[in-house]
Amino acid sequence: MAKTFDSITPELRAFIEAQPLFFVATAPLSAGGHVNLSPKGYDTLRVLDANRVAYLDLTGSGNETSAHLLENGRVTFMFCAFDGAPKIVRLYGRGRTVLPGDEGWDELRALFPDFPGIRQVIIADVTWVQTSCGYAVPRMELVEERPTLIRWAEAHGEEALAQARQEKNAASIDGLPAPLASPGPHGRSLDRLQRTST
Repeated sequence: MAKTFDSITPELRAFIEAQPLFFVATAPLSAGGHVNLSPKGYDTLRVLDANRVAYLDLTGSGNETSAHLLENGRVTFMFCAFDGAPKIVRLYGRGRTVLPGDEGWDELRALFPDFPGIRQVIIADVTWVQTSCGYAVPRMELVEERPTLIRWAEAHGEEALAQARQEKNAASIDGLPAPLASPGPHGRSLDRLQRTST
């Protein structure tokens, strides 16, 4: 039976922090736009308080979440129990992207381990929490984290990754702009620089 909460309770926080995998869903406002659902692993999620979560986002092939958040801010997180008692937790809220050089970046970045290819931090204000049974979620055993993304980022190096982000992460598949950090030493957002200069 589903239950709803106004915030993340201590019990739900413990459940969330114990999960090795979570999912992030966002969507554009356009009815013809593509809904995005991304799986996230590694030690990249933090519950900041009863109504805020953040995750460290590593360089990837797309930047849908950031583009959708820039347009409309809507975001949903989902956590599933793959062992133990069946349970699903969803966090609904409003999110935003924090880039290197943005206000609050240093404090957020310090919460996470050092990974190669760090792109941004996604932070969300949680307005609604829902639990459900998860009876149909299969039992699965975690063997290990895949090292593939880390090895890929290490092989490319930070300079090449910064260039790749400019070429491949500047817009969603529907053409919505996504904020990016400048490849320069100060890492300020190109999107914010362009908006402040016009």
